[in-house]
Amino acid sequence: MYRVAVAVCAAIGLTACSLNSGSISSGFAEDQTSAVSKRPTPSVGLGGEPSVNRPVQLARLNDQAPKGSYENATKGMLADRDYSSTALDPEKARDIINQYRRDHKLKPVKLNAELAEAAKGHSRDLSKWDRISHYGSDGSNPWDRVKRTGYKARLAAENVGTGQIDFQEVMRGWKASPGHNKNLLLADASEMGLALIQDPKTEFKSFWTLVLASPM
Repeated sequence: MYRVAVAVCAAIGLTACSLNSGSISSGFAEDQTSAVSKRPTPSVGLGGEPSVNRPVQLARLNDQAPKGSYENATKGMLADRDYSSTALDPEKARDIINQYRRDHKLKPVKLNAELAEAAKGHSRDLSKWDRISHYGSDGSNPWDRVKRTGYKARLAAENVGTGQIDFQEVMRGWKASPGHNKNLLLADASEMGLALIQDPKTEFKSFWTLVLASPM
């Protein structure tokens, strides 16, 4: 029996999760077709997970992400932030995550190329559509994207962040958000993949995706 958990964080201006304002994350298990919580979740002023208690409708043109399953940035809200130094060092990020896990007496995770591929594909897709979501524009959910890489998972979890300048800011937000934090501290996770896509032409500017998993 596989298990998949997800949490989403949109950051506008400052990391929304770090402000701990409202309910902005979710986790769930054993529902391959789901990518966000089915329970209404209020959006917060600085971003968050949109409610999905409305009937699912397909979005515009070739976009297959259900309407209401994603959130967009307010125009210009990140224009005054400096992203010139924004970069991802996967090994350093892994070490930061593992230190946090060790602090909670959990085993470390190692980098996995297939999970990194799944993370990068999703960050690239979010950048293309300039939004935050667990659905891909092709309608895929986190489990779909892990499976496509050939990774045979018994557990998979995904955290997403947008607008953060560096990974330390990403981690502050994720640790302050219950759903994200739960994923970071999944006891059974053994591997991870992480990606950053940047696009200065977008409103969100930076798109971070973390995938944690354990193989069969």
